[in-house]
Amino acid sequence: MSVELTARRFLIRGRVQGVGYRYFAQKAAAQWNLRGYARNLEDGSVEVYAIGTGGQLSELAGTLRTGPPFSDVRSVDVQEAALENHKGFRIR
Repeated sequence: MSVELTARRFLIRGRVQGVGYRYFAQKAAAQWNLRGYARNLEDGSVEVYAIGTGGQLSELAGTLRTGPPFSDVRSVDVQEAALENHKGFRIR
């Protein structure tokens, strides 16, 4: 029985840079055994790209909406994304 993998791109806005958000996302991704990356964008937002099952990605979405202690997450936009080849979850 094969597991259907999908990819999603999360765009997180608010006070999410300089508060450890990418490391928080990396820890959450490891908890759910996801592959992908987190990176800061020039507009002050954070992009998280993750590959996993629908259930894993839903769990990640809930965690990303919470954010680390000093963050202030204002919005999380979620988009379906093309599957890319990633080993593990990296901070870019």
